[in-house]
Amino acid sequence: MEDLAGLKVMVIDDSKTIRRTAETLLKKEGCEVITATDGFEALAKIADHKPEIIFIDIMMPRLDGYQTCALIKHNQSFRHTPVIMLSSKDGLFDRARGRIVGSEQYLTKPFTREELLSAIRRHLEQAA
Repeated sequence: MEDLAGLKVMVIDDSKTIRRTAETLLKKEGCEVITATDGFEALAKIADHKPEIIFIDIMMPRLDGYQTCALIKHNQSFRHTPVIMLSSKDGLFDRARGRIVGSEQYLTKPFTREELLSAIRRHLEQAA
């Protein structure tokens, strides 16, 4: 089992419940968690905190998950940061669209602790 202590994870979701759930789970594993309520807030925080992995909800006000992911991937500094889309819809179209904007993976909400952690581990292994 890989140690996630000190890993910087960002969770972007307009749902307080989802943010809190993910934050609690990740902090228990020793991760440093940065949260944002939407794409605009996230983009400002990404530059400051430089997260190593990012979870983005698809349906958000102002800037949705696809737009946010595309902006992250267009930035030289964060091009290689894994982005995992979160959605309550488990549709093929959503998955495909997530791939197009550069996301590495897709998790359906509500996610389990195992799904969240295995997603992180999968991308850490690929980066190593």
